[in-house]
Amino acid sequence: MKTRAVVLHKIGHERPYTETKPLTIEEVELGEPGYEEVLVKIKAAGICHSDLSVVDGNRPRPVPMVLGHEASGIIEKVGEHVKGFEVGDHVVFAFLPSCGQCKYCQSGRTALCEPGAAANTAGTLLNGDKKITKNGETYYHHLGVSGFADYSVASIHSLVKIDKNIPFDIAAIFGCAILTGVGAVVHTAEMHAGESVMVVGLGGVGLSAILGAQAAGASKIIAADINPYKLDVAKDFGADDVVNSSDKDAMEKVKNMTDKGPDISLEFAGAMPALDFAFNATNRGGRTVTAALPHPDSRLSLNPLTLVGQEKTLKGCYLGSSSPKVDIPNFMDMYQAGRLPVEKLITHRMKLEDINEGFERLAAGEAIRQVIIFD
Repeated sequence: MKTRAVVLHKIGHERPYTETKPLTIEEVELGEPGYEEVLVKIKAAGICHSDLSVVDGNRPRPVPMVLGHEASGIIEKVGEHVKGFEVGDHVVFAFLPSCGQCKYCQSGRTALCEPGAAANTAGTLLNGDKKITKNGETYYHHLGVSGFADYSVASIHSLVKIDKNIPFDIAAIFGCAILTGVGAVVHTAEMHAGESVMVVGLGGVGLSAILGAQAAGASKIIAADINPYKLDVAKDFGADDVVNSSDKDAMEKVKNMTDKGPDISLEFAGAMPALDFAFNATNRGGRTVTAALPHPDSRLSLNPLTLVGQEKTLKGCYLGSSSPKVDIPNFMDMYQAGRLPVEKLITHRMKLEDINEGFERLAAGEAIRQVIIFD
């Protein structure tokens, strides 16, 4: 079948994207769903910094590629050997498929699924399929989703069935922003009620982490960024204090806001100064978690005496260290109970035709979560 899709043909475009227009809307051919695959009609898709990282070259991927990895929709057709899903189901995509068979999936660490990571790097579905073509040329899938399109063929191992009462625009952001941000707090950092938390980098994932820390009973939440707009937004999300991390006395301010530093610091900015700030601000015996994806050439310099002598922990976090099929429904239950007001994340609802404008807003730091709404 034919479908509209947003295609990136070259990475590393210059800004402003409203002028260079790195993303084109094209009519492509979508193959039939095969073994353990389904056809999904996309209803909403969020624009995430991980999409921007492909456009600007910080996260190199094979091209041409149909972008988009945070989406929700309705199953319209099922392929062979599909279990647990049927036509009419509402679903959210998880941007890392979990095979269920590798040692990481078997031990519950589905965020480290080896076949899933290999497929994402190669730009294929979990089983190696490529379903998108145009004029005989094969296009790559983005993280098994390619959600900036009217339709997507996906592996059932990239999907989570959800409650049909949840609006699609809200549902979409659970697949990345909420899963990663809240998961970083409760799974990776293993926050206990009463601990203090600092969040560095206040995009959609960082603000989701603030919501998660608040829901999990943090005693104090500090929000840090270099963007004054985002610092103002953080207060509405539940931050008790804010600090511009580029200020000369920012470290001193954070120490004074807490008992010599937060118990947990979470970094989502994707910049080495931000991670350095988060680690050095963390109190003795505390945990620093990073879920950001900086340029692959970036390197972090650490003083091992601080790491050892203060018994600090530095942990990486991917997919919120979550199990999507368990955590997405659980987090959605929290949303429905009023404990995760994730609707605050959405600053713009837009059409597919506005995709380049949306990426420019994201790059300029003028939006939190923009969601494309499909008719």
